Amino acid sequence: MNNIKQNFTIKDLENISGIKAHTIRIWEKRYNLLVPKRTDTNIRFYTNENLQKLLNIVLLNNNNFKISKIAKMSEEELVLQSRELAFTISINDEAINSLKLAMFQFDKLLFNNTYNKLLQKKTFKQIFKEVFVPFLNHVGVLWQTDTLKPAHEHFISNLITQKILINTEKIQYNITNSSKTYVLFLPENEIHEIGLLYLNYELVLRGFQTVYLGQSLPLNNLDYFLESENEICFVTALTIRPYDDLIEAYFNEINTITNTYGKTFIAVGQKVNKVKELALNSKIHLYDSISDLLKVL
Repeated sequence: MNNIKQNFTIKDLENISGIKAHTIRIWEKRYNLLVPKRTDTNIRFYTNENLQKLLNIVLLNNNNFKISKIAKMSEEELVLQSRELAFTISINDEAINSLKLAMFQFDKLLFNNTYNKLLQKKTFKQIFKEVFVPFLNHVGVLWQTDTLKPAHEHFISNLITQKILINTEKIQYNITNSSKTYVLFLPENEIHEIGLLYLNYELVLRGFQTVYLGQSLPLNNLDYFLESENEICFVTALTIRPYDDLIEAYFNEINTITNTYGKTFIAVGQKVNKVKELALNSKIHLYDSISDLLKVL
């Protein structure tokens, strides 16, 4: 647990909560809602408890609770009111706020209740596209601003992954198009697989046969499928790897493979923009996002 961020700047709170630093300071001074601490050199910082309290305040305030009323609540009442409200949300923005709260509090129960309430009004596809995707984009911003620690990201990513796997399991025996097999994998040392897992779900939903090989797979591990006489389409997603200085070589290797074996390769992710000017085989297809790929499947 040493890897969990415990101290936050006011800019961190702004990034996470969406509430401007100026407003947070007003809430501090006027209502004494947050009490920051100070380092030995007199620099203000906020604790994990401050962050959790702020997210609870924002949830209530966004649902017609006045700040003056919130300020009069005890700590226990604030947690109880926000938790009850979070369990009954149906609006996407409030669901995302609840997911943030669940992430920073490592609250699996809150995550599942938020998800289950959404499921009463939305399909899994809608939840993923309208709630999970914006939420994960926000998580990406938190990474960039060094607001988020690996433990938080791993916790919430694993919960979302579980939902994708559960929903894929429900439909995986409904294969209506077996003429082509999609083989999905991530490049070597790439571990960010939520997008690829969801793409696998979408392919299975469409009745396609898939083989999911998962994280960190070297291209030379694809021999079994390359030598197959069946129609194979490889699908990979690029988030972090290959690094920019290696991506051209990676696609040159894919180019050689497609020329040799005649198989189709699909690569998804913003990183593909780095190689769009290369003279690649016509069997290599590049898409900026999963959404763009799904439009043509």
